[in-house]
Amino acid sequence: MVTFILFIVIFGVVVIAHEFGHFLIAKANGIHVVEFSVGMGPNIISRKKGGTKYSLKLFPIGGACMFEGEDGVADQDEAEGGTKEPGPGSFLKAKVWARIATVVAGPLFNLLLAFIIAIIMVNMSVTRDPIASQVVEGGGAQAAGLQAGDRIISLNGEKVYLYQEISLYMQLSYRGGDLVVVYERDGERYTTTLTPQYDEEYGYYLLGISNADVKEPRGFESLKYAWYEMRYSVKMTYTSLGMLFTGRVSRKDVAGPVGIAVNVVGATYEASKEYGWQSVLLNMLNITLMLSVNLGILNLLPVPALDGGRLVFLLLEVIRGKPVPPEKEGIVHFIGLVFFMVLMVFIFFNDLVNIFVK
Repeated sequence: MVTFILFIVIFGVVVIAHEFGHFLIAKANGIHVVEFSVGMGPNIISRKKGGTKYSLKLFPIGGACMFEGEDGVADQDEAEGGTKEPGPGSFLKAKVWARIATVVAGPLFNLLLAFIIAIIMVNMSVTRDPIASQVVEGGGAQAAGLQAGDRIISLNGEKVYLYQEISLYMQLSYRGGDLVVVYERDGERYTTTLTPQYDEEYGYYLLGISNADVKEPRGFESLKYAWYEMRYSVKMTYTSLGMLFTGRVSRKDVAGPVGIAVNVVGATYEASKEYGWQSVLLNMLNITLMLSVNLGILNLLPVPALDGGRLVFLLLEVIRGKPVPPEKEGIVHFIGLVFFMVLMVFIFFNDLVNIFVK
């Protein structure tokens, strides 16, 4: 029951932030929001105010911010004497840059939410700079001349700002062979090449260093480290997407709402509750941050029915000087929506298999 409540709260916060971004910028640009809803399926409760219907729906996944005239549909309800001609508050009547801002606002609000959460997390906990507190005896780092106290600046040209970014790079990006490491010692920068060693226990290559030093960023310094945490989450998201598209991710590595609730939220709650409510809160904030970043980035992909797909049509309008016919755009997004419905069914059953079939 606790897992279910935590999942609803986390997913609800992420979805509301996304849809509120669309809602706020649409209102600011005079676009009529027909309905603002949280959840999917039939309504539990709904209320109409200022021409907008606010709804809470039965299934606590997803949400929507529906604009008048969106996807070429009638601007108003036919029962109210509506017409297919765009009205003054229609999405289609708004200036193209106002529509672009409205579409992009959802993902941007997810990233903004993630940054705010990162600030809270950094001020609640400690962080680790990419410093080699110890150099493992016989490891690749020792052979390359690294010493305790050296600060890692970049790996194969990719900058690192937090210690966990080193593990992320070694797990998801490193492909074997020599690794070019830029490090700092006593204010001077040096470059060396090392060969990481594969560790059977961890299942990936290790640099050969460990970190035991922690720091507590506070005040303005926490903003810098919150940005580093955001950057880390963004890197993890797009690196994982790259692995998904290149076939390096198996079926067991993919999770939908059910899998997230049970295998992520539930497992994390059970593992952290013995350390007190602050540990639970910190871990739940971290999950919320990651989900918010994921939702923001995924929605910017140029795929029909997603915000990124809508953005493609709007950018085409900027280039062409005229919009793509709304009915044609609507057909493309409908096909995308059908695809995602089928994908959701697959992911749902995949979650059940991952949970019950070991």
